[in-house]
Amino acid sequence: MDKRGETVDFGYQKVPRDEKAHRVRQVFASVAGKYDVMNDLMSLGVHRLWKQFTLSVSGLRVGQHALDVAGGTGDLALGMLRQVGKQGRVTLSDINEPMLERGRDRLLDAGFVSNVECIVADAEQLPFDDNSFDCVTIGFGLRNVTDKDAALRSMYRVLKPGGQLLVLEFSTPTLPGLKPFYDAYSFHVLPLLGRLVAGDEASYRYLAESIRMHPDQEALLAMLQSAGFAQARYHNLSGGIVALHRGYKV
Repeated sequence: MDKRGETVDFGYQKVPRDEKAHRVRQVFASVAGKYDVMNDLMSLGVHRLWKQFTLSVSGLRVGQHALDVAGGTGDLALGMLRQVGKQGRVTLSDINEPMLERGRDRLLDAGFVSNVECIVADAEQLPFDDNSFDCVTIGFGLRNVTDKDAALRSMYRVLKPGGQLLVLEFSTPTLPGLKPFYDAYSFHVLPLLGRLVAGDEASYRYLAESIRMHPDQEALLAMLQSAGFAQARYHNLSGGIVALHRGYKV
């Protein structure tokens, strides 16, 4: 089915389907230099705990192979490299070259050279063989993908049978009374931080909008199940501000 004439969400805007990936690349190219600093400021450092939890349930062992999709500056990839050891291998992929360059430099500075590769890749059409990886992660990247179902199918394809997908993403608050405060923070504080620190208010306004347009916990769970993942489930973190979805390839 030809979808080229359709429109898709870009935050609260509707844009032609074939323009969204370009716009997302522009957003992250603009903020790449301040991305890590802004992550710490926006979450008060809590993003590190979300990522640590993700790594803690990865099940990765020494000698295995892992893929971090839309991995940006390499937080999850670095953690997985430590898990698989020198006998294992980690691939860091991202559609955005400036972000990927930051990630590559971080991994090299950490001393990982021979067992890591960094590849520009579209999550919807991953350029890897079937059954290649023991674990695939995507952290705060799925909401920016144009066709999320295609990306989930692509990640399923490259997983080995028994391999696990981990999707760490902003979600819908579930803690009573949290949503009004979270909304006020997202639409007033985040753009202000973006303007003052990164010099880019618009990109952080897009961030807040893209989170609201992303499927909630149950909807994303259904998408994992439709893509073929078994034992699919999720963990709410920080009152549902973030959720970690998991599923296995059978």
